Amino acid sequence: MESQALVIATIGVLGIGAQWLAWRTGWPAIVLMLAAGFLAGPVAGELGFRLLDPEAAFGDLMEPAIGIGVALILFEGGLSLDLRELRHSGKAVWRLATVGVVVGWALGALAASQIGGLAWPVAILFGGILIVTGPTVVIPLLRQSNIQTRPNSILKWEGIVNDPTGALCAVIAYEYFRKVAESPNATLVEVVPPLIIAAIIAGLIGYAAARVIAYLFPRGAIPEYLKVPVLFITVIFVFVLTNKIEHEAGLVAVTVMGITLANTSFASIRSIHPFKENIAVLLVSGIFILLSSSLSWSDLVYLDPTTEVGLRFILFLLALLFVVRPLTVIISLLGTDVPWNERLFISWIAPRGIVLVAISGLFALRLADLGYSDGQVLTALSFAVVVTTVIAHGFSIDLVAKWLNVKGTSRPGMLIVGSTPWTIALAKQMQALKTPVMIVDPSWQSLSPARREGLPFYHGEILNEATEHNLDLTPYQALVAATDNEAYNALVCNEFAHEIGRDSVYQLGENADEDDKHALPESIRGRALFESGFGVSDVNERQQQGWVFRKTKLSDEFDFDDAQEILPESANMLLLIRDSGTLRFFTHAARPEPRPGDTIISFCPPHSKTPEDIAAKRAARESAKEAGRNKAGDGSAKPQAT
Repeated sequence: MESQALVIATIGVLGIGAQWLAWRTGWPAIVLMLAAGFLAGPVAGELGFRLLDPEAAFGDLMEPAIGIGVALILFEGGLSLDLRELRHSGKAVWRLATVGVVVGWALGALAASQIGGLAWPVAILFGGILIVTGPTVVIPLLRQSNIQTRPNSILKWEGIVNDPTGALCAVIAYEYFRKVAESPNATLVEVVPPLIIAAIIAGLIGYAAARVIAYLFPRGAIPEYLKVPVLFITVIFVFVLTNKIEHEAGLVAVTVMGITLANTSFASIRSIHPFKENIAVLLVSGIFILLSSSLSWSDLVYLDPTTEVGLRFILFLLALLFVVRPLTVIISLLGTDVPWNERLFISWIAPRGIVLVAISGLFALRLADLGYSDGQVLTALSFAVVVTTVIAHGFSIDLVAKWLNVKGTSRPGMLIVGSTPWTIALAKQMQALKTPVMIVDPSWQSLSPARREGLPFYHGEILNEATEHNLDLTPYQALVAATDNEAYNALVCNEFAHEIGRDSVYQLGENADEDDKHALPESIRGRALFESGFGVSDVNERQQQGWVFRKTKLSDEFDFDDAQEILPESANMLLLIRDSGTLRFFTHAARPEPRPGDTIISFCPPHSKTPEDIAAKRAARESAKEAGRNKAGDGSAKPQAT
């Protein structure tokens, strides 16, 4: 029991540690998780102190645990699929989910047989599994690389929809060869229709479960604190139940359930978003560590390039990257309106993930039972496919996206809620500094000045569900809520905190004359702009008095103290912009550390300091420094910690 608890804790530390390291370094998280599991498993085992041996720790429980984890990940992925996205990419997604499945299956099986040297039955089954592109890998890569909306949407939909499709293709192949082993005269007609019917039934069960949830939650049948547990237990139950109908049909059911809930309008679904995203991160981290640490050196013998088998498998991996995937996408998207640069990008990005390894491991055992000796190499080969595609696509996605011009806005942007003279002046300053900016307001009249200035704007209610789908939040690192209604600003910040980040939503502070008993709780407010905590009326009043935004560039010769000297005493610093475009705000609670190369944006009165004022302030500063040095020299200063 204690050893199992230690294994679980180690898996958690390695998985989340790899995610954190990926955030700090910008490396693909999946690559780091695979490396962590591999080092803790087979590599450490060779050195005599294997940290993780999941099969020994969990035994027969490992396979169902991974299956349930994959089901929850696919359900979470389905919750991110909004059918309105298909207005721009629907034809491409449909073609990849139909023509792409057939072409990819045929080409994958052909490559596995003719290049990889697998027996035809094993090659056909493996070709079906290779259809999957893995949302557990694709979605983090797309999120990390900031890809344009259409290729992002196509790859996301393909990854989630084709996961259960690939599993079903593998089931069809296995059931056919099992039938042939029992009765040599068996045909596909005896195998395919029952499996298709089972998949349809599973999908209907998933749809019905989603509709029941959507009916019960808004009517108070489930208390708020039980909504998330009820939803996730329902997902697990639906998965297990539909898997009893047919193996892997549960993946279809949970995917349909997630998509149905995502496209059913009820408020409760928004409240589970933060929790479901946390669960997805934990599951992805845990499962990747589990699978990679379960490998042994004997599994890697098949990939030794000095042997004939290893060389064939390496050639197969190259064919998968440079022939099978590109031909599949190009053939599938013929006749669509997807530009060629996007087609080529989609042709290259196809990393495989958890589902490929999990399904391959399952069918490797079943094929061995049917007498196909090649079945035992599927586990090693599937890991090789995952590692190869994750490394190749994970490290090249940014470069290829830039080369093919499908990269989204690279500099972090600012989303401004409320069109006022103050926000328009701020937006103009940010635009002049090449920072992407967007002003959102429901009033055409309020937006008129922004339109006259040529500023990007969105006409609509920011809290409306339609805005969530029509306004792409990806380019924006920070949200500034600055309407004339302080309570509304707090509501906007609270609503978008889980998407943009609690530390990246800002609003103007409380007005100086605000009664404490009417003040809003700090927990629902955004971070207060300015160290002084200027409120709405404060900035509006100063805007009318002619206050302006000023930018000040820091350098090695001109530091923060120098910048303060040339600014008026009453100037308030709002934010600084790093050379990379990263935004750091001066707030009531924190001050960023200015560095050479930063540009400081301050809100200042219209008059500037005279040269005499600047000289006097500089002399006073030098005098204070000299006094400090003298005080330290005569020993009267307090000793400094070392």
